[in-house]
Amino acid sequence: MEASVFNSLAAVVIALLVYYSRKTRRRYPPGPRGLPFVGNVLDVPRDGPGWLTYARWSREYESDVIYMSLLGTPVIVLNSIKAATELFEKRSSIYSDRQRTVMMHEYVKGDRSFSFLGYGDEWREHRRLFHQYFSGSAIENYHPKILKEARKVLTRLHTSDDFMKTFRVMAAAVVLGVTFGMEIEDTTDPYVVIAEEAINTILQAAVPGAFMVDYVPISELIAVKQTGRLTNSRIVRYIPSWAPGGGFKRTGTEWHKLMSTMIAEPFRFVKEGLAAGAAKPSIAAALLEKLDESDVNAMREYEVAQQVTSTAYLGAADTTVSALGTFVLCMVMNPSVQAIAQGEIDRIVGNDSLPDFTYRDELPYISAIMYEVLRFQPVAPLGVPHRLMVDDEYAGYHLPAGAMVVGNIWAIMHDPERFPNPEAFDPTRWLTPDGQLSETADAMAAFGFGRRICPGRYFAMESMWMTIAHILSVYSIEKPVDDFGNTVEPSGKYVPGFLTYPEPFKTVFKPRSSAALSLVRPMLGD
Repeated sequence: MEASVFNSLAAVVIALLVYYSRKTRRRYPPGPRGLPFVGNVLDVPRDGPGWLTYARWSREYESDVIYMSLLGTPVIVLNSIKAATELFEKRSSIYSDRQRTVMMHEYVKGDRSFSFLGYGDEWREHRRLFHQYFSGSAIENYHPKILKEARKVLTRLHTSDDFMKTFRVMAAAVVLGVTFGMEIEDTTDPYVVIAEEAINTILQAAVPGAFMVDYVPISELIAVKQTGRLTNSRIVRYIPSWAPGGGFKRTGTEWHKLMSTMIAEPFRFVKEGLAAGAAKPSIAAALLEKLDESDVNAMREYEVAQQVTSTAYLGAADTTVSALGTFVLCMVMNPSVQAIAQGEIDRIVGNDSLPDFTYRDELPYISAIMYEVLRFQPVAPLGVPHRLMVDDEYAGYHLPAGAMVVGNIWAIMHDPERFPNPEAFDPTRWLTPDGQLSETADAMAAFGFGRRICPGRYFAMESMWMTIAHILSVYSIEKPVDDFGNTVEPSGKYVPGFLTYPEPFKTVFKPRSSAALSLVRPMLGD
């Protein structure tokens, strides 16, 4: 074993020497000068908002493409829509793979969600099945469920001061209802608890740089050189989980169990319901009814269906919650925007009823607020990293095969040339001079790029839009006042991570009028 470890270390040193010698002969994009062997490990914020750091580097080096190295892993950050469009969209055939990491793929097995699955036939199969149920045209089938849960939001906001919990219940109820036919009333529901715990593990494992083991190039280096993929590290296999440096193994094993439970349990719930004749209509039920258990491929089709349906919750629930948290923060900080939106609702819908999807095109300012929320603080500021499959060039720079390629969505959505005064929350930037909704292609950048753009974006946006419209119909969102009569200001800061959320803050959802409150009372049972 000692000889094997020594040989692996020697291979690492040789590989790094070859890597750095080649790097000196090629023109890479600019970036901070790293240290020998470790590269820019000390430059990358592991706990802070990396998107701000990368945006600052882009300005300092006067380049929309930044290069760095993390223990031998080349990392390229794209800070402009021009670069992201050119590489992720126009060259999608070589930029659509996923970076394979030790923690996410070898331990958590996160690629059971096709969001993290490598580019290839299996990914295409999963995405094709997902698209069948979550494309823009298919979403109309779920409007009744989305509308039902948006109205429940109004009652919960009236009786609870934890608006983020209210949004979590709504998002879980919509996704689990549509996908598995479940009725969710609280975050203590066992399926919600399982899903939330599993999602938290995925979000932590997905953060670039969160686990050093993902960047220590002590893997099967020859295989990496040939395939560009990371396999199980020889040295990592020899570190006991109880030993110093082996903690990631214990964590990975626990997270793997959570992920497996999240994938299997909801599907088991539906299967048992079908057997008992009690299953409600759902995507999972439809998939199970199509399965022919006598078919030799039945087991594989069952597993694919499990994984695709679990991806719906992974991709939509927390995305919606994050965006709605930003919506509340922006309404508190921008009462004039709130007033304009409420005026539009009163004018089009009236004050004696609640909006539904028939008003979608007649409330452009509500849509503009939603798009501005997604721009102002993107839900996933750095998205999920792509992987470059072959050597490439851009703007005269060499981009090496196997590089992790990150789209800095935050920087793209705060480009002052495309979005003047980007730090201001201004929904009118999404409207034409006559007040109609303008082209929204720019807004889609909030969901990623190319073939890897979030496939659940239409589903998430429908839930966001309806929830925003309902809240503004009934409530004014205001800053609270403390016991001394002082207004309590939110920090306006965000908790960094793969997905971002506003730092916790208090707010008041005040019924706009007795007429507005009367719209909620029937649902309260008063």
